[in-house]
Amino acid sequence: MTTNFLKKSGSSGGLKAMVDDEFEYALGPPDSGFSIFLAERTKKVHFIRHAEGYHNVATKESGANDCLHRGEATAADHPLYDSRLTEKGIQQSVDLKKYLAKRPSGSRSFTAFDLVVVSPLTRTCETALHVFGTPRPPGSPAFLTKGEAPPGTMEAAAGINVPPPRFLVREECRERWGKYVCDGRRTISEIAAEFPTFDFSEIVHDEDVFYSDERESDDHCCERAVRFLEWLNQRPEKCIAVVTHSSFLRHLFGQFGETLHYEDRGNLQRLAGNCELRSIMLCSHGVKDGKKIDPLMPSYAAPSTVRMSSHNPFE
Repeated sequence: MTTNFLKKSGSSGGLKAMVDDEFEYALGPPDSGFSIFLAERTKKVHFIRHAEGYHNVATKESGANDCLHRGEATAADHPLYDSRLTEKGIQQSVDLKKYLAKRPSGSRSFTAFDLVVVSPLTRTCETALHVFGTPRPPGSPAFLTKGEAPPGTMEAAAGINVPPPRFLVREECRERWGKYVCDGRRTISEIAAEFPTFDFSEIVHDEDVFYSDERESDDHCCERAVRFLEWLNQRPEKCIAVVTHSSFLRHLFGQFGETLHYEDRGNLQRLAGNCELRSIMLCSHGVKDGKKIDPLMPSYAAPSTVRMSSHNPFE
């Protein structure tokens, strides 16, 4: 409940703050147009949609998503399953890396990150690697890891050590799953072999147990997105990058911004472009701090079709 300490007229029905002080307050949402949060309950989160993948090119050329259906084959056999980046997508990632190297943030002349959270799909892992470079190895503390500031910066000239961030892979920020083969993932065994310096320790399942012919519901994707924010809120890092997907971001940001100016709301909620950076300040109200976040588990509403071609395994 929000307390708005604005002076009211004597007939307003407001509650007295002190006896005979003629100052009243009312309970309700503030109408000042501002929000105030304790600094220790805030952290900056930079959301990045993956760069262009081959599935993006295929749907653009065909004008529809039908090319992303598995047909009669298993999903994993489709050429666009867990789609990779195109050459253009790789260049988009390199361009974002250059932009961040010149984007002042905090006390630095460039944007540095304490942590990079990555969806386990191949295109997000590739994007993260091209944007941020080789991560700090899992289990290696920052003070024992050598890193360099971007060339040409004052920090690089001074020889200041800038340890690279960890790359932590989380299933919660993957794309809305099901129906389209691009939104399934390879086994973690395969992906981890390709990205050995990423931290996959918090992934529960090797196989993609979430993908099926049924699209994840809007409600479930929205709930998953909020649960991801709860997990982010419990992280000790203050500057975090999240490499994720357009539909996931639409389901996340679409739940926020109703009290913003319409232009800000539009900028928050609009569809993200490939390799687009969208930075927000995550502010906790303190009501869910310390809440236990259980690992993401499948509902088993529909069997996986990643490696079997039918819902009925006995056909």
